Amino acid sequence: MRRRLLAARRGLDGATRARWDGAIGAHVVDWWRGSGAGALGVYWPLRDEPDLAAAYAELARLGARLLLPVVLRRDAALEFAEWDIGEAMVKDKMGVAVPAELRLAPYPPALLVPCLGFNAGRYRLGYGGGFYDRTLARQPRPRTLGVAYACLAAEFASDGHDVALDGIVTERGSIGSDPRV
Repeated sequence: MRRRLLAARRGLDGATRARWDGAIGAHVVDWWRGSGAGALGVYWPLRDEPDLAAAYAELARLGARLLLPVVLRRDAALEFAEWDIGEAMVKDKMGVAVPAELRLAPYPPALLVPCLGFNAGRYRLGYGGGFYDRTLARQPRPRTLGVAYACLAAEFASDGHDVALDGIVTERGSIGSDPRV
């Protein structure tokens, strides 16, 4: 299923992807405005994930403190680092961009979670590393908003370690994404 979803996402043309990224970004900004969260865990797009750079710029302009996920250990939850748009970035051991000057921050109260796929129960399918599952098992749990293209909706059962997201946003809107959750 992961290969099929990756291929579907990769097959989207650039103009469609840009239009959908803009729509998703607008939904994310609206969600954050209603969330009351000062800090927001965001993500650096990998493998054709929605690119929310314009939304991140708007969030920063509105006063959101943006934090990027950082992998410190393969078998651990994610940590988060302060991120200022435009600052120097480097690739970590996993090939993910992180701030060159790593400033670890407290766990964010709200978190965007990229989804390779998602189901009607608001469970996400990721790449299989378990980083977000371990992160969402920590307490206190942040408000979570999955980010995906609507064409990546899929039918799959959740595993015992999976954690349902509070909401999922696509270019078409959101599923269960009350910011107060």
